[in-house]
Amino acid sequence: MESEIRKKPRILCLHGFRTSAKILQDLLMKWPQTLLEKLDFDFLNAPFPAEGESGLEGVFDPPYYEWYQSDKEHMNYGNLPECVAYIEDYMVKHGPFDGLLGFSQGAFISATVPGLQLQGAAFTRVPKIKFLILISAAKFKGLMKLGQNKLVTNAFSPLVVCPSVHFIGENDFLKPEGLLLLESFVEPVVIYHPKGHTIPRLDRKNLETMLRFVEKIQNMISGGWMSSFFLDYYLGFGMSTSNCIGRAISLCTVIWFDIANIVIF
Repeated sequence: MESEIRKKPRILCLHGFRTSAKILQDLLMKWPQTLLEKLDFDFLNAPFPAEGESGLEGVFDPPYYEWYQSDKEHMNYGNLPECVAYIEDYMVKHGPFDGLLGFSQGAFISATVPGLQLQGAAFTRVPKIKFLILISAAKFKGLMKLGQNKLVTNAFSPLVVCPSVHFIGENDFLKPEGLLLLESFVEPVVIYHPKGHTIPRLDRKNLETMLRFVEKIQNMISGGWMSSFFLDYYLGFGMSTSNCIGRAISLCTVIWFDIANIVIF
């Protein structure tokens, strides 16, 4: 009976640099059906047409889009406030969304959302994001200007307590930055794969990891999880009971009040 009333987590998916929603959808749909059938995806194109050549030309058809622009050192970003506003507007009109999935440039943005919501710097008109799936993610190197007179220098302080899965490729040029990003999350689930900067196929082991993560998320959003979520979630990924209880007590210090219920992360 419990499985019959479980809600499919609704996920907004943000594609990579100079690609598109359709390209990300085509790649994700190659994941096993046993996983896909448990999730409800919504794919969004970035607001800006690609200003240069796409690395996927000749492999996937155009058009291609980008979320923002940056200099060669990746220290300054153009149109980032407009990008954030665009995503938030979409979430207001087409949400609510339970989680975010991002690849590359889309993962850079997705990783910041829980912290920006906590600080009240952005995404304040939508419900708190409950989980993240980050593929080839990293931190922004420079400062992020989000709105008038709002300068966010660190979206990862305090540590992000939002449940997260991080895909890290052995041959991905962003691997060092992806490993560094893990330090800003509380008990992230990590999936390593042998490929590069891409959406990887899931082998049996990684599929099992994803299914376990999704099951925890389904329990969380379907209700009746408050008394057991922390123990169930962290024990499910190998934490000892004592460490799990300590982590649960620590995380419960961050409480968000919604109109209808209390959501504790």
